[in-house]
Amino acid sequence: MSNETRHPDIEIYIKGRSMDQILAWLQARCEGLQPQHSGGGSHAFNATLDGTRIPVMIHEKAVGKAWVSVWFRSQATPWLQDLDCAKEAAAALDTQVRCIVSGWQDGDDPDEWWKVEGDGVEKINWRTE
Repeated sequence: MSNETRHPDIEIYIKGRSMDQILAWLQARCEGLQPQHSGGGSHAFNATLDGTRIPVMIHEKAVGKAWVSVWFRSQATPWLQDLDCAKEAAAALDTQVRCIVSGWQDGDDPDEWWKVEGDGVEKINWRTE
């Protein structure tokens, strides 16, 4: 996969941050953030990013108790790839953020992830780390 290929959607995993902290980041980043529904640790929103309305799903405790998934369900995001969003979120929330290395094409390793923390970006195998 080319480094310049736009991912079909954007999903990041944020470590050790509360829903309130994540929502504060999203509210600061988006022109609008409207809740749609919540239940069982899953929350749906409509976010407006750069004038485009994008559905966003947040899943608390997506991986163990420490990780929250934030899934922008559109390719019309300001980020070209998951890693771009992960870097922004890691800086804004001052925490570790992970995302899949590629855009989920056949043959990709589903355990190959980017680990973003501070200024560092490292490729890891999440299953074995």
